[in-house]
Amino acid sequence: MFQIAGMPIPQGDVARTPEEAGKIAEKIGKPVVIKVQIWAGGRGKAGGVKFADTPQEAEKVAASLLGMTIEGLLVEKVLVEEKLAIEKEYYAGIIVNAQADARCPVVMFSTEGGMDIESVPDDKIALMNVDVIRGFRIYDALNLANKVKVPSKCINQVARLIFGLYETFKNYGARLIEINPMVITKDGKVLAGDCRVSIDDSAVIRHPELGIEVAREAPTPPTELDKLAWWVEEKDLRGTCYFAEMNNEIKDMEVIGTIGYHGIGGGAMLGVDRLNKQGLKVADFADTSGNPPASKVYRAAKFVKPVVEGDAKRLGTECLACEYECWFRGKRAIVIEAPIPGLEEYRKKLGIS
Repeated sequence: MFQIAGMPIPQGDVARTPEEAGKIAEKIGKPVVIKVQIWAGGRGKAGGVKFADTPQEAEKVAASLLGMTIEGLLVEKVLVEEKLAIEKEYYAGIIVNAQADARCPVVMFSTEGGMDIESVPDDKIALMNVDVIRGFRIYDALNLANKVKVPSKCINQVARLIFGLYETFKNYGARLIEINPMVITKDGKVLAGDCRVSIDDSAVIRHPELGIEVAREAPTPPTELDKLAWWVEEKDLRGTCYFAEMNNEIKDMEVIGTIGYHGIGGGAMLGVDRLNKQGLKVADFADTSGNPPASKVYRAAKFVKPVVEGDAKRLGTECLACEYECWFRGKRAIVIEAPIPGLEEYRKKLGIS
């Protein structure tokens, strides 16, 4: 993505085996840094970033990283890239300002990179709310860099990186994008040392080249059931069908106290809260809202349906502040708070009035 925008980045590539890591390091021909590739930040603090001086050492380091678990995520690939001689680290990022008086992208730049932006003093950060009609210009990037006194010898390179970051944010429909750190090397080059990008779910369909299987931001990679459920949303954009396999380690269908849950709209998570307080473990979660067609609601229910076992009886649900259906695993119950068009077949099969 950054290369397409003409943004300078370190030389490197992704490896899935120790042998691939060694070959990449050999091709680079200089000391390298090896970074785990997972869906989480804080990799350095967790021991997921290490250095190697030779291809043989890179192979050993990659072997130690691949297969480890960080933040509950399995490391299946690593990024091997050239080790930079760093003189200074900056930070650049863009998020969506959702405040009622703004509702626009906000570009942030700081001379204090390599750390959490929240802990940086205000006088070290330059901010700009972007009018999306007017756009973000190269001189806006220059003004941001000048505001925090970036040295004149590298201010043009820094501004081009900030501008390229905004173009990438806009072109890919991102909700968040950041370069941390933006590196100034000892020989005066400015590069995007590391980055983080969150693409808006609705924009993923326009970018198949990204290879995103399930357009849902989640703390873990999608399971096979998540991938199947995503087909419902991908093929029909009317309304929303959200499905998440929240605990795919539950194999025994007779586990008492485990539940599959189908919520409707904004109150859905209130139902999950209430179920958790009652000691129930939610294994599968579905939410259909935004005025979806009956067929979409029905398909969402079908993905939760396989967890049903045995007879079902109606339970009272006055304590829950939402419309929902929930299926207990292990001969427990199905609860339907409100009739939903398209579910009649399912209701009759289970003998629910």
